[in-house]
Amino acid sequence: MIKLIRIKEGLKMEYVKITLNDGTIKECPKDTTYYELSKSLGKEKDTIAVRVNNEVFPLDAKIRKDENVELLDVKTLSGYKIYQSGLKFLFIVAVSKLFPESIVHFLHSVPKGILCEIDMPHNITGIDVSNIKREMAKIVEQKERIFRYNMDVKETSKYFTSKEEYEKASNIASLPNDVVTLYRLENKLNYFYTFMPYDTSVINRFELVFLGRNRIVLVCPSPQSNGLIPEYVHYENIVSNFMASKTWLRRMKSPYLSDMNSLVSTSKINEFIKSNEILYMEDLIKASDKIISMRDVKMVLIAGPSSSGKTTTMKRLKSILKARGYEPIGISTDDFFVDREDTPKNDLGEKDFECLQAIDLELFNKTLEKLLNEEEVELPEYDFINGKKVFKGCKVKLKDNSLLLIEGLHCLNDDLIPYIDSKYKFKIYLSPFIPLNIDRHNYISTLDLRLIRRIVRDNRTRGKKVDETIKEWQVVRKGEENYIFPYVYQADMIINTALAYEIGVLKVYAIPLLYSVGLDSPYYNEARRLIHYLEVFFPIPAEFVPSGSVLREFIG
Repeated sequence: MIKLIRIKEGLKMEYVKITLNDGTIKECPKDTTYYELSKSLGKEKDTIAVRVNNEVFPLDAKIRKDENVELLDVKTLSGYKIYQSGLKFLFIVAVSKLFPESIVHFLHSVPKGILCEIDMPHNITGIDVSNIKREMAKIVEQKERIFRYNMDVKETSKYFTSKEEYEKASNIASLPNDVVTLYRLENKLNYFYTFMPYDTSVINRFELVFLGRNRIVLVCPSPQSNGLIPEYVHYENIVSNFMASKTWLRRMKSPYLSDMNSLVSTSKINEFIKSNEILYMEDLIKASDKIISMRDVKMVLIAGPSSSGKTTTMKRLKSILKARGYEPIGISTDDFFVDREDTPKNDLGEKDFECLQAIDLELFNKTLEKLLNEEEVELPEYDFINGKKVFKGCKVKLKDNSLLLIEGLHCLNDDLIPYIDSKYKFKIYLSPFIPLNIDRHNYISTLDLRLIRRIVRDNRTRGKKVDETIKEWQVVRKGEENYIFPYVYQADMIINTALAYEIGVLKVYAIPLLYSVGLDSPYYNEARRLIHYLEVFFPIPAEFVPSGSVLREFIG
């Protein structure tokens, strides 16, 4: 028999029964907070939030009835998102205490961290960064409460206007509800798109990496790092690429979502879209220039994580090279997947579609070998519904002026085509680093953008429900960590495939799909989190999107 443990004793007190994931049953007074529950279990140092019947709640919420409760830490997806927001808030407060005149801008996510920039009268130094970290550690040690307030939308918008955070004020004013949730840490009041930890003591693992030029990367634990601080690897080519896109947006006077929404409301968005598409094309032209200048190159390998736009990029690059006198032949490694029943399994016994061995390497390399020997070959096409390769008579043969364009997850990994010398390869890495910020403290991460793209595409092309796509996402992410990011440094060129305007278009497709995820789904909260982000974007009609846009790969 499982012993019932009471958190508090008292006369005439109404008790509720809590069942935890491990089967432990606890009895506590009605209106006990989830924080008090976690404290009674000795887990308040790790618990960030709770999941109750698939819905996530902050720790200051009260227990009203008998419930099944899961304690969430940073090793869970929801816990990780909340931890990130808490870390950003902690950083803002620490910086403002040391440098009152400064303004913190969180620019974007980078592998294993968050890129931020501090606007202040002087250039910060390594000593300044050390002092910021020390101040953050002090606030963590003090276990400062992060208070939650429900406030009127109009009054909140006025408040941020008074603080000259005009972009935040505009976004809040456009929310569809009358009440907005704000958080206070010490004397700082702020708005984020997730819950916050109960207090600062749980935000106890982080690192600051100083990049120079007033830029810092906040490194924090994640589900992929098993809750530990990961080793940060700096990819200067990724940061430089993103900052170039950011500079372009600033030149276009549209660095924030409120600027984009203004373009939509004043019917000026079409011209912006055209300019944005030209920017993407210019990158492809630069890539073709480099390829042509390297006369030994026989194959162009295009890699990128899921939903980065590999298929469209290959097609557009083919068109540019063909216009310059070449006969490019496009090949997707996805068409060489082994039959689904033969897919290797991971440590958990689940099919691992992300590993290199999920590709029929023997057939793939034999096909390339025949092509390079000037033989005609028939290329397969993978049927994702039935999970098998099919041959539909697509026959190709290399000509004197031909180039092989190969796209796929593993194209930066030389083990994909081990017998071809590197000098014959030109490697391109794609990723959608969307430069548009919601406001100075909130952004759409690359991961969220790719997930939204994938949700829309998978439903359209593969008939997948949102639940299935989100379920697969963590496996996909693990595969990317193992099979893509370690090879990014080998890329000869990085291309940003994000379009600053695309969230407004994707919203039209994604919102109904996300609302289809019911409370009975374990992915309900993740769907609602994405809806919360999308709410502040003004919808953009799909007819404004050019036919050859990378966005068409997802919306059709």
